[in-house]
Amino acid sequence: MFDYATLRVIWWLILGVLLIGFAVMDGFDFGIAALVRVLGRDDAERRTLLETVEPVWEGNQVWFILAGGATFAAWPLLYAAAFSGFYVAMFVLLAAFILRPVSFSYRNKSINPQWRNAWDWVLTVNGSVPPLIFGVAFGNLFLGVPFRFDEELRMIYAGSFLGLLSPFALLCGLISLAMILMHGAAYAAMKADIVLAARASRVARSASVAFVLLYLGAGAWLAFGLPGYAIVSTIAGDAPSNPLLKHVVAQGNWFAGFGMHPAFWLAPLLAVISAAAMPALSLASHYRIAFAASALAIAMTILSAGLALFPFLLPSSLDPNSSLTVWDASSSKTTLGLMLLSTVVLLPIVLAYTAWVYRVLRGRVSLEHVRRSHGMY
Repeated sequence: MFDYATLRVIWWLILGVLLIGFAVMDGFDFGIAALVRVLGRDDAERRTLLETVEPVWEGNQVWFILAGGATFAAWPLLYAAAFSGFYVAMFVLLAAFILRPVSFSYRNKSINPQWRNAWDWVLTVNGSVPPLIFGVAFGNLFLGVPFRFDEELRMIYAGSFLGLLSPFALLCGLISLAMILMHGAAYAAMKADIVLAARASRVARSASVAFVLLYLGAGAWLAFGLPGYAIVSTIAGDAPSNPLLKHVVAQGNWFAGFGMHPAFWLAPLLAVISAAAMPALSLASHYRIAFAASALAIAMTILSAGLALFPFLLPSSLDPNSSLTVWDASSSKTTLGLMLLSTVVLLPIVLAYTAWVYRVLRGRVSLEHVRRSHGMY
């Protein structure tokens, strides 16, 4: 069995994998929903776009549930602090999650154009809001969240919902939205009717350019405009979880770890290269490779953020010493060990089943099929 410090790092990696899985697998669902009115010019085209994701979106959402469950079990202090501090944002996020299945189901309950148009707008909103909120949340991690712990480890939160909407956080929200629109359009180009594929490819190219520019802008802001956090006291990787047993200062920038480990630069470099390659791939009609490049850009974007923050999970702007890190916010060694054993057994099953489902559902959804099956002639 691994020692306590190693288990903590392993569970940091697992949380990252789950977040990447959610962003990649559920990201194109959100992207399709957000773009349904942009890519689909009539009801048949919009129906075609929705049928590319309707068989799989519920399964993709399991990644979000797994990430939430892993946070609750492996990082209980992080779960409590994040859900308390981001309460209003979480409420808006859950409302969007609730409306999504309702939109898919109720849209086709009536053939009235106004009815379907209204639900298409709901899909657009609940496809755009979650990526924006997730991006804003990531931005606030670099700024620090206004919370602290008292001597008895009771959390005190001193922020507000509007306080989360700072310029840098909103920039991160726009990065996330551009990333998801890029991914959704790349999926539509690969999966939808060839008539829609050409249109989706143009949107994917525009979104990829916007993503690269915004991502580089945020990187420059982090490098030159925001102080990073650093632990200046002794780090005990196997000590009991207590965030108040360390001393944290704001110094330098968030790229300090990249200086000590140059290999970290591969993550942002691959994110930029993958997104920048999408226009050329789309123009050459390499839609599958373009979608893979989009997925890699998402994975490397999340990884680069995690590497910049490491070992911090939730920095505190109110009291830097209360910041939650990999070393002081986890469950016990026994809990992490048992959960790791379960993950090693169950996660490959989930991945194998997911791969099988996508293999069965391979191929494009054609306009002809949709028009014929739904009597749209």
